Amino acid sequence: MEPKFDTNVQELKYKVLKEVARSYWDGTLTEDYNEIPKKIVPGPKPSMRCCIYKERAIVLERMKLALGGNKNIDNVVEVINIACDECPLGGYEVTNRCRGCIAHRCEKACRLHAISFDEKTRQARIDKTKCVNCGMCARACQYDAIANFLRPCEQSCKVKAISMGEDYAAKIDDSKCVQCGACVYQCPFGAIMDKSYITKAIDILKNSENLTKYPVFAIVAPSISSQFKYATLGQVITAIKKLGFQDVIEAALGADMVAYHEAKELVDKGFVCTSCCPTFVTYVQKYFPKYADKISHQLSPMATIAKWVKEEHPDAKVMFIGPCVSKKKETIDKVSDYVDVTLTFEELQALIDSRSIDMTTLEESPLDNASYFGRIFARAGGVKDAIIEALKEQNANFELKPINFDGLENVKNGLNQVSRGQLDVNFVEGMGCIGGCIGGPCCLTHEMRDKNDVDKYGKLAKEKTIEQAIEIFSPIK
Repeated sequence: MEPKFDTNVQELKYKVLKEVARSYWDGTLTEDYNEIPKKIVPGPKPSMRCCIYKERAIVLERMKLALGGNKNIDNVVEVINIACDECPLGGYEVTNRCRGCIAHRCEKACRLHAISFDEKTRQARIDKTKCVNCGMCARACQYDAIANFLRPCEQSCKVKAISMGEDYAAKIDDSKCVQCGACVYQCPFGAIMDKSYITKAIDILKNSENLTKYPVFAIVAPSISSQFKYATLGQVITAIKKLGFQDVIEAALGADMVAYHEAKELVDKGFVCTSCCPTFVTYVQKYFPKYADKISHQLSPMATIAKWVKEEHPDAKVMFIGPCVSKKKETIDKVSDYVDVTLTFEELQALIDSRSIDMTTLEESPLDNASYFGRIFARAGGVKDAIIEALKEQNANFELKPINFDGLENVKNGLNQVSRGQLDVNFVEGMGCIGGCIGGPCCLTHEMRDKNDVDKYGKLAKEKTIEQAIEIFSPIK
């Protein structure tokens, strides 16, 4: 059965990752390199672009990103220039709502003289060579006849890190980017992609020599419960082990640890912003620096449980698997001592299929490390709920005033309200993606029922409290 993806762009990305992984497993990537585009785009008719040659050229560029991308670019997200050529220029344009009025307020508002009028229809026109997209004409028009048509990638970027380069391709300003990955998922032509470290993952698995050289552990994000709809979660865990992992551990156990200690930190400090989402952390540091010192000192759940694994098994290799682009950046820049590689759910699907593993035929393996409260970190409001529980379990004498914001636009609006004193809060849960991690850009699916899947998965936890989950694996100190 073919895996389920939201879009054909995800399907193409998956095909490239799968073929690269398959050849790399077999040690034939050098020989197969120029044949993979032909395999994915057999022809003779194009299915996505003007011709099969352009389609194959784009596949080659995607293969480069599957192999780690441009080493000179620090960002984990890159633009595929050859794929970015189908969008209109965008910016402010006059629509058919223009009545050809005689007031000409739009013309008066434009200081660059970019507005003129058609002699026959009297409708306004915008000279794109003069327009700087300031929007003054749109604000002046009483008919709302001038609209700002942003490219999907620009529209998805809430920090305005994407603009149009001289070649009209998208350009990412790394100084503004927070690696949320929204542009990766939202670009209709797949012209923006996250770098993949799938071959590094394969090297780790192969070099372990069937786990005789060192153990390899997979840490899975709790949002995995809302993915892989065609198989059970237990079958997914078995498939991961068949790839060569010694064991699969819930990042949710790290979330339990974080919640427990973050609650103590909150009582000590009196005000805390969460540290579990690297996009939120980076956003606060760049755009709300006044709250940078309020960010929790706890490592993210991923890093917390990976650190514990490394302490228990000093020679171990650890891989994180989740829905997130910014976790790749966090891994490289901040927690490489604990996490060796970060993969996405898309990459996991590609890895499993590259080994011809049919998950639907597998027996189920248990995944029972964490509590309900650790597991619901995957959805918006989950961290807040876990902190409420942790304070309760600790009998803390603290008046909690929590709030949660998910999606960068909501984060921005919310933090502005907090800054102006319009919200009386002392605990801020921030998530870069709408809905939390279940809305991550590298999920296989973003369906509405994902939240319910996470809650259902949480309720299956054997450990009913945070302390119970932590005590079993890592006694509370």
